[in-house]
Amino acid sequence: MLYRHLDDRRAETARRLESVLHDETVGTPQALTERDAAAAMYTDRLAALRAAEHGLVFGRLDTDEGERRYIGRLGMLDEQNEYEPILMDWRAPAARPFYTATAASPEGIRRRRHLRTRRRELLAVDDEVLDLDDPTAANSSRSGLTSEAALLAAVGASRTGRMADIVATIQSEQDAIIRSKPSGVLVVQGGPGTGKTAVALHRAAYLLYTHRDRLARRGVLVVGPNPTFLRYIGQVLPSLGETSVVLGTVGQLFPGLDARRAEPVAVSEVKGRIEMAAVIAAAVRDRQQLPRKPIRLVVEQQEVRLDRDVVGAARTRARRSRKPHNEARRIFRKEAIRLLAEQVARSIAGAAGTRGLLDAGDLSDIRDELGESPELARELDALWPTLSAQELLTDLFADERRLNSVARRLPAQDRALLLRPKPAPDADPSTVWSPADVPLLDEAAELLGDDGSEAAAREAEALREEISYAQGVLDVLDLEEDLDPELLRATDVVDADRLAQRQAVRRWDSTADRAAADREWTYGHVIVDEAQELSPMAWRLVMRRCPSRSMTIVGDIAQTGDLSGSSSWQEALGPYVANRWRLEQLTVNYRTPAEIAAVADDVLAVIEPGLAAPRSVRSTGVPPRAVAVDAGTLEDAVAKIVMEESAEVGEGRTAVLAPLARVEALHERIVGAPEGGEVDLEAPVVVLPISAAKGLEFDAVVLVEPAEVLAESPRGANDLYVALTRSTQRMAVVHAEPLPAMLHRLS
Repeated sequence: MLYRHLDDRRAETARRLESVLHDETVGTPQALTERDAAAAMYTDRLAALRAAEHGLVFGRLDTDEGERRYIGRLGMLDEQNEYEPILMDWRAPAARPFYTATAASPEGIRRRRHLRTRRRELLAVDDEVLDLDDPTAANSSRSGLTSEAALLAAVGASRTGRMADIVATIQSEQDAIIRSKPSGVLVVQGGPGTGKTAVALHRAAYLLYTHRDRLARRGVLVVGPNPTFLRYIGQVLPSLGETSVVLGTVGQLFPGLDARRAEPVAVSEVKGRIEMAAVIAAAVRDRQQLPRKPIRLVVEQQEVRLDRDVVGAARTRARRSRKPHNEARRIFRKEAIRLLAEQVARSIAGAAGTRGLLDAGDLSDIRDELGESPELARELDALWPTLSAQELLTDLFADERRLNSVARRLPAQDRALLLRPKPAPDADPSTVWSPADVPLLDEAAELLGDDGSEAAAREAEALREEISYAQGVLDVLDLEEDLDPELLRATDVVDADRLAQRQAVRRWDSTADRAAADREWTYGHVIVDEAQELSPMAWRLVMRRCPSRSMTIVGDIAQTGDLSGSSSWQEALGPYVANRWRLEQLTVNYRTPAEIAAVADDVLAVIEPGLAAPRSVRSTGVPPRAVAVDAGTLEDAVAKIVMEESAEVGEGRTAVLAPLARVEALHERIVGAPEGGEVDLEAPVVVLPISAAKGLEFDAVVLVEPAEVLAESPRGANDLYVALTRSTQRMAVVHAEPLPAMLHRLS
């Protein structure tokens, strides 16, 4: 019955969308915009209804009063029966007992039924009896987990290369975080496998459901550690019916740029330091120059002298306005022209042998003449140029003298790391800028501002594209040879410019589209995953996106691998919210089997002595194994072990995690020559550096040379901990060098 209602909803929504799209009514621009908004709404709704096909209904609550509540991905009403609810959205308050009720606190629930399905086929039914008077209640749960059978079936299933939602198996401690109030900064600290990412994404869906009026206007931003991770989680929110959330890495938070240039970790570490904010500010001020010697010009037969006094006074006036550089440039130019006009007036009065000869009108005329001088404009532009963030940083990093001047706070060896030649004018921006550059670009853009030229250029380019497309349409129509020459053609009644303008009116962008394209957009809520990896400069960028500080920060300090990452949450958040943030901890490891977790816990004890490891809830009976090999045959040995592990996990996924220096050779030996594209997480075997595996999980993991992992970075132990906690089933450690002492359980 539920699927019949779903089909009816889809058909009705598709019909309405078709009707809107084929509405030929030509009205006002407002009417056209409303039509496009309606089309977008129906498109989003249809996408949500299609996503609900898998696991539409996954639970049922039987109350003490005999009521039955079916729980699912979205809410549905019976339109034929006085709109009675037939399926309850998992986010609704009445659905919460499905995740929180226990035998000790049943919340009015007598029985919880969990339905496991594959598409429209019912596979299994698991019941939990919460009535203590029922003799089966004592055996309904062995570990305090909600819907234990369904949970263990989900975490033990083969991985697909894409993250699945946990909407059917949310546990009580996770539910409390998902439904907590949106205001303020919430930090979710949890070890590997505790479901941090899933909790964060379900929290985004929950907040959009319960606070849609506010968040629909401002949007929700989810920041992930790398593009591979974003592809891994990309299906979760659509499967929960939410398609309007903006997902991005730090390298994608500067509109129009997807920064992916690889650079040494030492360079990224320098760029991530908080001192770089002062360096960028100094670089902006450095471009507000004084002339080294007086500049003499002749304007309308009058000589003007542009010297340090005139320029210095104009610069001081512009700086005191507190406006961004490009906006203050107009003040600088106006003040310089005013001072030069007074200079000209004094010269004229002196030549005439009198004082006070010129009145206000004469001064205004002189200012107008100076303002129209191209020579003077060129000199003033050189002294206070209009700059983009990209121009500022490109010039700074390519000029050793300038860099040494503005970056005195940095040691000489660190300044040397920042130097690089100017890229070719036609270079792909994604290969010019690294993710660590983006916070610097954002800092520069904040200080530079926009004088309108960049926005005008974007609008002009968009209009040129519209006109070009419109002209192409008209050309095609005009080529119709069979038309009666006496009949009007399209080109007789409309030209390309007018057609482009009419089409532009009909463009409608979603909140997510507008937010992603606007650097100054502020979001209603921001979620940061793997937040421990953010550098101080990246935190400045993220905080700018959310002045309200309505944020969910998700991570694990013990997994910090980036050299500029955080060693404590107070260190990361203190500069922005002092101690006004609250902490929630996830304590149960659902991913890692106890046999592998025991090895990882030894590494954690070295990283953070005394820190309690998350409790693993399951065991596979398969201990991790260590395989010693000869250094000369390491790659062949890894390939052989990958075949063995892949055979054991069948349709699951196997990952080879290795030190960065070995990834390329192992990739070529096991998978094939790298093609420079994205990592295919749905492939049976992938080869990754450990930094790219954060947040991911695989059925089997083959870890290569842990001693090299430790030596590769000052935070090598953190990387080793990450690698040891990616597996859901099996783990093999291949080594030619002796195993580190912290892996003594593998000896």
